[in-house]
Amino acid sequence: MFKKILVANRGEIAVRIVRACAEMGIRSAAIYTDADRNALHVKKADEAYNVGPDPVGGYLNAHRIVNLAVTTGCDALHPGYGFLSENPELAEICARRGVTFIGPSPAVIRCMGDKIQARQAMLAAGIPVIPGSHRSVRDLAEAAALAGDIGYPVMLKATNGGGGRGIRRCDNEGELRRNFARVESEATKAFGSADVFLEKFIARPRHIEVQIVADHHGSIVHLFERDCSIQRRHQKLVETAPSPQLTEEQRAQVCGFAVRAARAVGYQNAGTVEFLFDHENRFHFMEMNTRLQVEHTVTEQITGIDIVQEQINIAAGARLSFTQDEVQRRGFAIQFRINAEDPKNNFLPGYGRITRYYAPGGPGVRTDAAIYTGYEFPSHYDSMCAKLTVWALDWDKAVARAVRALGDMGVAGVKTTIPYHMEILRTKEFRAGKFDTSFVEQHGELIHYAPRRPPAHIATAVAAAIAAHYGR
Repeated sequence: MFKKILVANRGEIAVRIVRACAEMGIRSAAIYTDADRNALHVKKADEAYNVGPDPVGGYLNAHRIVNLAVTTGCDALHPGYGFLSENPELAEICARRGVTFIGPSPAVIRCMGDKIQARQAMLAAGIPVIPGSHRSVRDLAEAAALAGDIGYPVMLKATNGGGGRGIRRCDNEGELRRNFARVESEATKAFGSADVFLEKFIARPRHIEVQIVADHHGSIVHLFERDCSIQRRHQKLVETAPSPQLTEEQRAQVCGFAVRAARAVGYQNAGTVEFLFDHENRFHFMEMNTRLQVEHTVTEQITGIDIVQEQINIAAGARLSFTQDEVQRRGFAIQFRINAEDPKNNFLPGYGRITRYYAPGGPGVRTDAAIYTGYEFPSHYDSMCAKLTVWALDWDKAVARAVRALGDMGVAGVKTTIPYHMEILRTKEFRAGKFDTSFVEQHGELIHYAPRRPPAHIATAVAAAIAAHYGR
């Protein structure tokens, strides 16, 4: 087993990995920039090292990070998600320097990171994919010709994209012409490549993804599926496990597709295979994420399996600690991404001092956070400040627990999406477990909620106003 792991990330996922290391008796080393000097992951890790003043670039310098791992005696590196987590170069540098990369091989990362290669691999494995181009389109003329063949609407996507960026829907040729150069520009800025491809737009699908884990001894196991249909601009807001919308036959089919996909590319470690499920009950492969997902917590809650610890064990050469028959799901889990955003102002991110924070508790409630009272939430990074996950034996109880837990959660000093999530929970569609990717668009009225502020919040606001008045 490893002696020390460098956590090449920040925020709540870095805290999550540090905690997994602590439970396994492994020392953890955090990295941080000047802007993150007081971050929670720095306080929680056994060691912490500054990687410079650049608030973003410090987390993106693969050579410097691996050099740091070597000089500080780390024998493994966990990339978390985001930043360099799906960068094959980081995995290659780790291999050259004798540091174990906790993730799949560079070849698999590169193959699945290229959406065209991924589509081709899935087609060869007999897995259904969304109709579209089988390679990056050369120019606008080729894109227009292909769109005419498969029919509008279509989606323009960055070939090397991910995370909901570099994607534009085009309902006609005029929109395709207006968006083509824009998507190329977005792809270049975000992923370093102007390559784009084209897919048929599937109206109002459900977004279903399957968690898989695979060791170096040929075992590939699925941990059931997650439903990520509630999203805004291709960014997920609420995730559930399992999906309340699938039958057992559909569940078995999509999980079987995911295992077949992982086996087709020789996958090892933890990963996620994502599908769109249309209203004719057909699954279409969308992409494979070669890393840990933000929403892994809901899978952990329904299976009892610590995915991060399993990642570490797999990277160390161990066999999976369970077989497919031993993986049991129990109940329902729902995760809410608590973002420092103002839903009433087009979800504008807001940053500043967290004047008060407390996490909800009680049975079946889990909080993964990177904030604390007095923390100065920086403006350089993603706006997610916490994840709230609830679990219960059935869907109705999980929804009721979510209402209670969100009501208990307190974040003051910045506006958050907590009230918006409360409004989602009040909709009949969510309570019935029937929703698709058009949910947010179809429920524009939710941003006009009247905040329901608990008495404690009101008392805090009054006290702050009095203090400010007499402190002049």
